[in-house]
Amino acid sequence: MKRRDFLKFGTSAPLLAGASTAGLLGALGSATYAANTDYKALVCVFLMGGNDGNNVIVPTDGAYNDYSAGRLDLALPKNSLVALNGSSAGHTLGVHPSLSPLAALYNQQRLAFIANAGPLVEPLTAAQMKAHSRTTPPFLLSHSDQVAIQQGWGFDEDASGWAGRSLELLPANLQNELRAVTMDDHRTLVMGKQSPVSFMNAYGSRYWGQADLAQPQQGWTQTVNRMSQWQFANEYEAEYSRTFGGAVRDSTLITNALLQASPPAGNFADNDLGVRLRTLASALPVFKSMGYKRQVFLVSWGSFDTHTGQRGSAASTQDSQLAQLASALSAFDQSNVAAGVGGDVTTLVMSDFGRTLKPASGGGSDHSWGNNWLVMGGPVKGGQVYGQFPSLVLGGVDDFDSAGEGRWVPTTSSDQVGSTVMQWMGLPPSSVLDVFPNLANFPQQKLGFL
Repeated sequence: MKRRDFLKFGTSAPLLAGASTAGLLGALGSATYAANTDYKALVCVFLMGGNDGNNVIVPTDGAYNDYSAGRLDLALPKNSLVALNGSSAGHTLGVHPSLSPLAALYNQQRLAFIANAGPLVEPLTAAQMKAHSRTTPPFLLSHSDQVAIQQGWGFDEDASGWAGRSLELLPANLQNELRAVTMDDHRTLVMGKQSPVSFMNAYGSRYWGQADLAQPQQGWTQTVNRMSQWQFANEYEAEYSRTFGGAVRDSTLITNALLQASPPAGNFADNDLGVRLRTLASALPVFKSMGYKRQVFLVSWGSFDTHTGQRGSAASTQDSQLAQLASALSAFDQSNVAAGVGGDVTTLVMSDFGRTLKPASGGGSDHSWGNNWLVMGGPVKGGQVYGQFPSLVLGGVDDFDSAGEGRWVPTTSSDQVGSTVMQWMGLPPSSVLDVFPNLANFPQQKLGFL
């Protein structure tokens, strides 16, 4: 499959909105953006590598002195922080200067932060962890394991994630195709126990080699569609055929949506995250118009494993990547509002884990645990920091590291965050423990940010 074909489609799709189509494409009709009044989408932007939340949101009151003393050369100058309105979680706060567009959304109450979040089996303090008196999640500080655990893996043979399991338990009237979607090969979050995961390419799914899914009568397209309907007695061949058929069906549906899509209103940069969120912003109002009720999209992005070179202007630094993130998220929210889905879309930004407050050698930071996340969109009760902000003291009450490196024990469970967004999507309260069994150990299963 040629990249230039994807690029050609990605730039020309709006011009093809009036193209004559047949079969599945034609049957779905043209977009009418007001057709569906009950649509909700969750977009999870997962920052790969472990984003350093200590430099995402910073106290500007007396706690800044603790932060500065622990961060040393990684500390953001106080006068560089972009102020957030009011006070929250017991502090006045500012954000990294690269996140200035997100500070504006926070001050407009369209964005909130979730302080010191991470996977927990039960409520836990640093003192209890040091004393080994409570159960802790396994494989702490491991990238691959923590990505899976944050997204809902339960440390066993079941590889599903919390969004995928929740979607399977939604009421029948909220079920639809293309409900669990990934934009790359990461999929734990949206993987159900029984249902498939759909793939959405940022450059569209129109071309399968020589086959053009927008032209059902084309010979190569007919060949692909016939192949997608093959049936076999052998169970392995049958499973391959079923998976292949599902991929063709999903790609055809996505092709139809992008053919109908209009360019989004936001100014997206021409980089990886910008292209992905631009494509998604184009498609969401069309999905709504097609009658879909609930969708979850997983967008895994970035290289935040900043053991060295965390600060600076190089493309690999956290500073530069946060600027790309803020630009893309701001354009995404602007596009959603302009397209009439601003009140239907919640965007959650997570990562593997946080990083040590104390710098590592080489101007970076090492793997940690609790981290600061953010949630954005019209449904968000923004302008607040939810949860308990950690004490930024090396060896202090929230630091579980025996050497006092500044590794925070989470005070908000990632399951509490997931339960909140999936109940907003329609997960019945009676099914919460089926998806998030560890929440039986917590007094609060739903937070107040939606």
